[in-house]
Amino acid sequence: MKEELQVYDNVLQLIGNTPLIQLKKITQGIKGDIFAKVEGFNPGHSTKDRIALYIIEEAERKGILKPGDTIIETTSGNTGFSIAMVSIIKGYECILAVSSKSSNDKIDMLRTMGAKVYVCPANVAADDPRSYYQVAHRLHQEIKDSVYINQYFNELNMDAHFSSTGPEIWKQTEGKITHLIACSGTGGTISGTARYLKEQNPEVKVIGIDAYGSVLKKYHETREFDAEEIYPYRIEGLGKNLIPTATDFDAIDKFVKVTDEESAHTARELAKTEGLFVGYTSGAAMQGLKQLAHEGEFDENSKVVLIFPDHGSRYMSKIYNDKWMNEQGFFDTQNEAAAQEIEFIK
Repeated sequence: MKEELQVYDNVLQLIGNTPLIQLKKITQGIKGDIFAKVEGFNPGHSTKDRIALYIIEEAERKGILKPGDTIIETTSGNTGFSIAMVSIIKGYECILAVSSKSSNDKIDMLRTMGAKVYVCPANVAADDPRSYYQVAHRLHQEIKDSVYINQYFNELNMDAHFSSTGPEIWKQTEGKITHLIACSGTGGTISGTARYLKEQNPEVKVIGIDAYGSVLKKYHETREFDAEEIYPYRIEGLGKNLIPTATDFDAIDKFVKVTDEESAHTARELAKTEGLFVGYTSGAAMQGLKQLAHEGEFDENSKVVLIFPDHGSRYMSKIYNDKWMNEQGFFDTQNEAAAQEIEFIK
């Protein structure tokens, strides 16, 4: 009897069930076992595939989305790509309001996936009519039969990870996880995963990674929004200049801030030590773990899971580009540009 071929109807069936990979080289000297949940293995190369499919299918189930409708979203790039991918398969138009901080690689990818893209200035207030939040809201009001996903204020953002990422990590670690470390932007990934893990074991410690220039860490500690904390920074998809309701701050035990420069170098270090070509926020998560280890957060019994949100291909014009790194002042006596081992045969 011929073995049945494993064939998928479309790429959406490949979303989720991403691998957990133990980190052994970059973690030398750090106590405990360190694992990475590598979300770049999703078909859209990021964790945002999970929320795009979950939210859209919930909208279909409730009759909010109908064939031929237009989906509108605010994105730093990854969510937009995932929504565009789902829209292609399901037959929706896709319009995206994107931060100008997003790499050219991400913007080109969105256009390639058939989305109409509005690039909005990154360094304006959230209530400024030019901000990507307000542009998306305006387009939703103007376009008939449109649905605004609004991931920053959509509870389904958390539900997607409660129903998928959390259970996967619990099963993959056989319930032995002691720490979850994840970057916080919209907050859906860390919050939904944390809610599930803490339901299984309230002792699991959840640590969010925030950026300098973002308001999340101080809000978590004081429940006060401090606009004085806001200033421009380079990491995409990490931190915020507003308080997303898709973040459950009670499910997070503490936040750690990381710098743009150290996060960029740590992402490059992951490629050179672990063979993992991951994105800017993955470097930020790993950098946060290094800082926590230095503070004595872990012991020999620790089982730590970091979520690596996306793939390095989205950052070829940024952190994996020596010219860009040099322009940011990220190369100095400690971190010089890699020698270019390229030989041209004539």
